Amino acid sequence: MSDFAQPSADERDGFALFTDRSVIAMRVNGVLKDLAATVAESDVVEPVPVDSKDGLDILRHSTAHVLAQAVQRIRPSAKLGIGPFITDGFYYDFGVDEPFTPEDLKAISKEMQRIIREGQRFTRRVVTDDEARAELAHEPFKLELIDLSGGPGSGADAADGASVEVGAGELTIYDNVSKDGEVAWKDLCRGPHVPSTRLLGNGWDLTRVAAAYWRGSEKNPQLQRIYGTAWPSKDELRSYQERLAEAERRDHRKLGAEMDLFSFPDEIGSGLAVFHPRGGIIRYEIEENLRRHLLRNGYDVVNTPHITKKDLFQTSGHLQTYADGMFPPMHLDEVVDDDGNVTRQGQDYYLKPMNCPFHNLIYRARGRSYRELPLRLAEFGTVYRYEKSGTLSGLTRVRGLTQDDAHIYVAQDQVREELTTNLNLVLELLRDYGLNDFYLELSTNEEGNPKFLGEPEQWSTAIETLREVAIESGLELVADPGGAAFYGPKISVQARDAIGRTWQMSTIQLDFNQPERFELEYTGPDGAKHRPVMIHRALLGSVERFFAILLEHYAGDFPLWLAPAQVVGVPVAEQFGDYLDEVVGQLRAAGVRAEVDHSDDRMQKKIRNHTTSKVPLILIAGEQDRAAGTVSFRFRDGSQENGVPVADAIDRIRRAIAAHARVMTSEDLA
Repeated sequence: MSDFAQPSADERDGFALFTDRSVIAMRVNGVLKDLAATVAESDVVEPVPVDSKDGLDILRHSTAHVLAQAVQRIRPSAKLGIGPFITDGFYYDFGVDEPFTPEDLKAISKEMQRIIREGQRFTRRVVTDDEARAELAHEPFKLELIDLSGGPGSGADAADGASVEVGAGELTIYDNVSKDGEVAWKDLCRGPHVPSTRLLGNGWDLTRVAAAYWRGSEKNPQLQRIYGTAWPSKDELRSYQERLAEAERRDHRKLGAEMDLFSFPDEIGSGLAVFHPRGGIIRYEIEENLRRHLLRNGYDVVNTPHITKKDLFQTSGHLQTYADGMFPPMHLDEVVDDDGNVTRQGQDYYLKPMNCPFHNLIYRARGRSYRELPLRLAEFGTVYRYEKSGTLSGLTRVRGLTQDDAHIYVAQDQVREELTTNLNLVLELLRDYGLNDFYLELSTNEEGNPKFLGEPEQWSTAIETLREVAIESGLELVADPGGAAFYGPKISVQARDAIGRTWQMSTIQLDFNQPERFELEYTGPDGAKHRPVMIHRALLGSVERFFAILLEHYAGDFPLWLAPAQVVGVPVAEQFGDYLDEVVGQLRAAGVRAEVDHSDDRMQKKIRNHTTSKVPLILIAGEQDRAAGTVSFRFRDGSQENGVPVADAIDRIRRAIAAHARVMTSEDLA
């Protein structure tokens, strides 16, 4: 505690409680606080190590403050936006006259190193709104957040990352205090922070610069966003950078172009993908495999249109809560006479952002009996969401997407069993696609936030039911407060891919709200009318995003059943092409996607080309093979198996496809 003020005799602070320097903050009665905070004997206090999730978030947020201080040392006129922690890193937005250059980042990094060596203390101060306005009078973006801090959501939802600056409760400013006691820099912030800049060490780096609109709106000023990453040590930083390099090699946008799978033509518009033949067949296999699972598990397949009158989304609540994510309305059906008088009023139609209201209408199309429940309606429904152009990212964030959507209508006493059944189905299906490392996230509402519709008692019941089902699964459960949809809480399955990245995959949501809004009913065994409970379920999320995740997970080396071209025949010389045509003909008759390369390239170049194109199996045939009725297998790892009888080769290929095997070596095709 040499650099920090000592508490009085009747007080304890975190420095006295936790002498291990790996502890950078503490949780007091469930609330994160600085180590400098004092605690009472009756408080429940837990350490927050730097390598924990909370610890890493605090480390990264503190590094963002050092970044902002360094920028204002170099460019004193720079205006501060928001600087939150994010997954694996942080960013800070700045209002500047000139964009940052790579040379600027180098200079900023050097200045950050100086600030870290200075060992400045992060010190928290509670301020009134007027005091904050006076101290930050030169920071227009901070003043805007202060003005929002008393409104709905207390300003925390004013923009992505705003919750690190303002929110429920008192306003606070963090001072960076130098060793001589002078305030070197300050920022509006809720904290907590590491005790000293020195604890940030050398496990951080600035990664890139991007443009970003203030509060995410294109109507607001465009700012410069500097991204960075921070870790407890230099070794962990290097490991992350290696993972990042591997992720770049696996980038689905890069692989999609190299493998000729999909594209985003400018003529169509941003965020709207077209799938080429090779990508189309992968998508077909993904969807057909899912359909087989659905039919085996008692789902009914439905289909709904892409547009609807606005009344449907008013009934569902989407226009009240999700209008910003919807495309503008199309005003149709208006009739005007020759004099310009409207003789029939038109109506607004919307592209659908969700499928659930349509499924509610299918449920409501006729009377329902308890004997029909659970009623499981499934659809590959294409929806359209107006994502801001700056947020679009290949297939993982698009404006037109196809959801493997299902809505399940159950009686109250069927809820728990149906949730368990669906969670098991999700895990079985993801394993079928080669994903095996999971944990669960429970997204709940935020008390008092008007975004969440329905009665508190209904939310409480739904949350507890989901929590119990999640715990029974035996998987790790992580809380996501405030992350629920407006109509109900959800469980989401988070899957880790081949390089350890986490992706949100399947979601299962409980909804007591929509059945009320649509007045859905069924006749119970007592002859009375009852309200069903609705479960929203997406096994894969969107097909486009799942396609991208699988492409990166496998780095393009798909399992045999998903590969666009499963087998390519390469003759040793031109005269053996006809023999391979016969073999490939038998493979095609057996349902295998196979072709023969009859190009003028030499055999070795053909093999290189198809290996680069991620073809799982190359069949080679020469004179000995033709005479003996055999072929040679060449595998992805470069190994070869010669003299395989054609019938055996076809049988092994078919079995590997049926088993959803990923064939890389001869052992994989045994």
